[in-house]
Amino acid sequence: MKKISVMIPCYNETENVIPISEAVVDVLENQLSEYDYELVFIDNASTDGTRDKLRQICAANKKIKAIFNVTNFGQFNSPFHGMCQCTGDCVVTMCCDFQDPVEMIPTFVKKWEEGHRIVSAVKSTSKENGFIRFLRTVYYRMIRKMSTVKMIEHFTGFGLYDKTFISLLRELDDPIPFVRGIVAEYGAGFNMIQVEYEQPKRRAGKTHNNFYTLYDAAMLSITSYTKIALRLATFFGLFCSFVSIVIALVYLVMKLVDWYGFEAGSAPVVIGVFLLGGLQIFFIGLVGEYILNINTRVIHRPLVVEEERINFEDAGERN
Repeated sequence: MKKISVMIPCYNETENVIPISEAVVDVLENQLSEYDYELVFIDNASTDGTRDKLRQICAANKKIKAIFNVTNFGQFNSPFHGMCQCTGDCVVTMCCDFQDPVEMIPTFVKKWEEGHRIVSAVKSTSKENGFIRFLRTVYYRMIRKMSTVKMIEHFTGFGLYDKTFISLLRELDDPIPFVRGIVAEYGAGFNMIQVEYEQPKRRAGKTHNNFYTLYDAAMLSITSYTKIALRLATFFGLFCSFVSIVIALVYLVMKLVDWYGFEAGSAPVVIGVFLLGGLQIFFIGLVGEYILNINTRVIHRPLVVEEERINFEDAGERN
């Protein structure tokens, strides 16, 4: 009997963990009863009672498992680690807040049985804030044009992954994994197919996405999959140097010949200094993002550090 793993990362989701577990188990036991299953939660150091709810859920159903991290390891490391701990023939990843529809799981499994080892769920429409969706669209299109890897628009990681792809993730040994980029880079080799869906509103609780988390995602994708930002810094620096030299020569000539009573004021110099200074600070910050990416990879800390596992009794299960 084939086994389906469903992996759900969570952080401060006390209002959602029980309903999402009930919804997932209902789909697996009633619509996919010919499969064995496991439901794996990985908690990123919740502080609102989520862990108490998870212990309650795991006690009631031994096929529901939980991993508790010692601290919050971010929006990328924790889900990646959770995927690598699953033991099923395929792994379905989804959010805890019901913005990834549970009813999509049978569709994923059907596509998987047809031979698609990666099934990527792409948001065709969304009930999220319109302005946020607009910013996401601009970001995805910018990354697609900048990157050598063809990124998938409005793909958050929600989907199904065959165990062969999960094996690839385990072999990558990446300290700052970006699953969306990995899927885009290697998806063609796994007969990937995209499935569209409408993203509903969050069921309950408060979203943990903010400007910082969105910026973090954007910078990770830019510094991991693009070179154009650094090339722009180089080319723009050359352009500014050329323009500065030309202006300096023009000022020198006009001053020497006193062209039409020309007087070289200080305003152009001040404006130029502030303009070039601002550009320098911007590009130094951009280069700093790349250095931060390199530094994190060189230090190579573990993806996560676990505090506790529940219902992982089998010694053969991953650690």
